[in-house]
Amino acid sequence: MPSVLPVGDPVPEDGALPETALEELGRRPFGFYVHVPFCTVRCGYCDFNTYTADELGPAGGAPGASRATYAEAAIAEVRRARVALGDVDLPVSTVFFGGGTPTLLSPADLGSIVAAIAAEFGLAEGAEVTTESNPDSVALWDLEELRGAGFNRISFGMQSAVDHVLKVLDRTHDPLRVPAVVDWARQAGFDQARGGSVSLDLIYGTPGESLADWETSVEAALACRPDHVSAYSLIVEDGTALARQIRRGEVAIPDDDDLADKYLLVDERLGGAGLEWYEVSNWARDEASRCRHNLLYWTGGDWWGVGPGAHSHVGGVRWWNVKHPAAYADRIARDVTPAHAREVLDDESRRVERVLLELRLSDGLPVSVLDASGRAQVARLVDEGLLTRHAERLVPTQRGRLLADGLVRDLLP
Repeated sequence: MPSVLPVGDPVPEDGALPETALEELGRRPFGFYVHVPFCTVRCGYCDFNTYTADELGPAGGAPGASRATYAEAAIAEVRRARVALGDVDLPVSTVFFGGGTPTLLSPADLGSIVAAIAAEFGLAEGAEVTTESNPDSVALWDLEELRGAGFNRISFGMQSAVDHVLKVLDRTHDPLRVPAVVDWARQAGFDQARGGSVSLDLIYGTPGESLADWETSVEAALACRPDHVSAYSLIVEDGTALARQIRRGEVAIPDDDDLADKYLLVDERLGGAGLEWYEVSNWARDEASRCRHNLLYWTGGDWWGVGPGAHSHVGGVRWWNVKHPAAYADRIARDVTPAHAREVLDDESRRVERVLLELRLSDGLPVSVLDASGRAQVARLVDEGLLTRHAERLVPTQRGRLLADGLVRDLLP
């Protein structure tokens, strides 16, 4: 969840959605995103809406802005969602806890939020229930409790296996902790044989990271035999501590050629180990191991975002909650919508978003989504080796993935 909220239109105090949005409910998968804004340390590169205990004050601020009472506020928003969406049958296909560090809340608190979603909406058969976690924020017994509370997917923020890279990122875990927590997760039931899965998150392009460092991290991740890997290029966001270090000349950011080399390395190593790309920055061992919640985002599904700064989308209406945990908790306590602002997307905006997102997927973008000027570019892009055409769908090649932004500009002239 980005820390800077966009400008939008006002939201009714009761949070009511336009009828046009409600009419679309049930046509697409529906999920919940739950934002847990707490961290023990604020990483220098992070631009997400997160807060340490020191930033919130000793008592954590208003009820709902502290770790001790956060689940209560989140559950209240889940109940608001049920009222706002009416009585339409809307089983939840995915639940995703992100942050921050969701596992700074107790497994019981996280499980109570899942239980509230199940009570208000019902979980679809085989629903995917994910939490992100830092490797040093859980032990075996925590993972066993999470599995018992209905979680079946866990994503560990590994980021790197190299000490000096983790130090630049302000990550606090020991690299040796990663294989341990992956093993504990499997012992707890996060394994495919028992309907679970484990994902690892990696970051490449950290200042000072060599290609050999990145290779070490990729090989260390593969040694854990994950079901899924996400590998993202580091983005230096304005206002972060890392951005200030770069501006002062204390660290240097890698160039585009370095980032391309690192992307090619991870794509080839993961592919060679049996993990196939299904989105530009995501690889899975098989179709069942793909992150269905993220696919819901990338394919225009509907979801309700719970928590401060969380974003939601239903039927072409996008809205985002107030940013600070205390402001969020205050609105929940007053029984008014925590939404800060919203926008109603017109048909052209939704079409453009489909091009931006679906062109990143191995399942591809239907040619029919392009307008006439975009379709006129397809043959050239295929000839240049940036796209392949499978029946009436366009899929980026490896080179096309490296040049994804330019590819989109060509197809949205």
